Order: sequence, then C-alpha cells, then structure tokens
Amino acid sequence: MAADDRRIVLITRPTRLDELVARFNTERQAQFYVERLGADFSDYLVEQTGYRDAVARAAIALAAVGRVQRLERKFLPNFVFGPDDLIVVLGQDGLVANTLKYLDTQPVIGINPDPARWDGVLLPFRVADLDRIARDTLAGRRQVRHVVMAQARLNTGQTLYGVNDLFIGPRSHISARYTIRLGEHEEAQSSSGVIVSTGLGSSGWLKSIYAGWSATTRVLLPADALQEPSPAFPWDAERLHFAVREPFPSRTTRASLVFGRLEAPATLTLVSQMPENGVIFSDGIEADFLDFNSGVRAEIGVADKRGHLVV
Repeated sequence: MAADDRRIVLITRPTRLDELVARFNTERQAQFYVERLGADFSDYLVEQTGYRDAVARAAIALAAVGRVQRLERKFLPNFVFGPDDLIVVLGQDGLVANTLKYLDTQPVIGINPDPARWDGVLLPFRVADLDRIARDTLAGRRQVRHVVMAQARLNTGQTLYGVNDLFIGPRSHISARYTIRLGEHEEAQSSSGVIVSTGLGSSGWLKSIYAGWSATTRVLLPADALQEPSPAFPWDAERLHFAVREPFPSRTTRASLVFGRLEAPATLTLVSQMPENGVIFSDGIEADFLDFNSGVRAEIGVADKRGHLVV
C-alpha cells in the first residue's frame, strides 16, 4: 500500500553512550571513563545498538505509511507541529511526557524499543506493531486515552505545561521564599519547593513524597493509627495534587498549607520573594524553565489542553 501525504514525526533521544561521547569526544574515551570506574561498558554498546536498530526499523515502517520526519528530543521546545501530524515516540516513558506538553490535539503512539530494559507504562507498542498501529490511527480506528496536564501561568505572560508534574522553587539547594494561597488560606513559606502532580505523574515524584511521609509516621505514630497512603489517581482526573517539600516554620513563615488537591477550576497561587534563582520547570527538564523571582506570580491549575495517547 502506498504511503499518503500525512506527516509522521518520529521523536528520538540520545542513548547513554551518545551522551558520553558528546561529553568525552570519542567512544574510546567514553569507554575508558566508564571502565575506569568499574562499570560494564558492554551494556552501553548493547543499548546503543538496539536503539539504533529500533529507530531504523521504525523509520522504514513509517515511510510506507506517510512522510516521516525525525526529531531529536532537544529540538522539541522550538519545533512547530502541524495540527494533522501523527507523533511517534520511541521511548522511554519520560520522552512521551516530554513530548506531550508541546502538542495540542495530535495523537501520540508510544513505542518501547527494548521491553527487557524499559517498563514502558506509556509505551504500549513494539516496533513490529508500528505499521498496523500507524495505519489504524490515521484511519481513526484506534482509541485515544486523554491525559490531564498541569499548567503554570505567570503574571509575566508566560505559560508552562507539565505532563507529570511542575516544580516551583529554588534552582539549587537553598530555601525558596514565597507566599502561597489556596482559596482564602494564604501564608508565607520557606521550603525546598512545591511539587504539583497530575494523575499521570502521581506514581512518580508524588509517590516518593508519600513514601517519605509514610515511613516517618510509622516511626512516630502507633501502628494501629496508620493507613498506608496511595498517591495514585487516574490520568484523566480533572485535578492535581500539590505538596510542599520540607516546609520550615519560623517567626515569619508558616507550614500549615503543605498538601492538598486542586479540583478544576481551582488554582494555587504562589508569589515569589526570591531575588534570584527561583524557577518553575516541568517533568524533570530543568533546562526548560521559567524564572520565578521577586514579584512573579504563578497561578497553578489544571491545564487548558490534554494529551492524547493512542492505546
């Protein structure tokens, strides 16, 4: 069957070996560095070979379906996606999340290049499935799962989306100073930052916060007073959860508004009191951030767009 004229954007990422070569200039120097530390360099080679093979096979399969354009992860923030594009992400899971926040209504097919290596929660398909899945998606025969995102709107006019979570706080290991307001409750805080999680991200960073809280309370409280918390909630839930990390109560700061839910259309408002080094970033991508310094106000809530994952 001949390919049609629809554009298919194939999103890829560098392997660990690619990143080492970029750092040390040559593969031989990268090998010397890894083996000097006692690590197994052969695993880097196996991963590299497998991923490159998966990319090549995916490109061939997609070329029979539409016009293929390769795109590396680093170019996502500045790439202009067309409204009719089909997006194929060749995993890991984090690459799917990184991609979704730059899209509008385009469907995303997640491909797991190495099921033995990656869990692939967001990567339900294999390269061998790609021809069939891509054709079915373009023909409207595949179901799409909607993913609720978080959104930070600043009084500077800037906006940042988060598929898993947003972080609001300091760039480095210093205390963040800000005011936080939810409804009528407002207080000044000093902490190591605020995490806002979506349903998709509730099994990630938010889960680690719950785990720390749970372990602490098991030590401090009687066993019969505890219930094991479960942070997970559905990907399409119209709500967010927020948690303040390490809040510090003092004469001028409080620590009572440290955890809660944001049911759409409710918002959480934070106003920075940091002269410098305040940031907001999403999904663990610290290089793609918004400045959050003195006077900047951030309104955090459920985003005005959704991700669309092919299942």
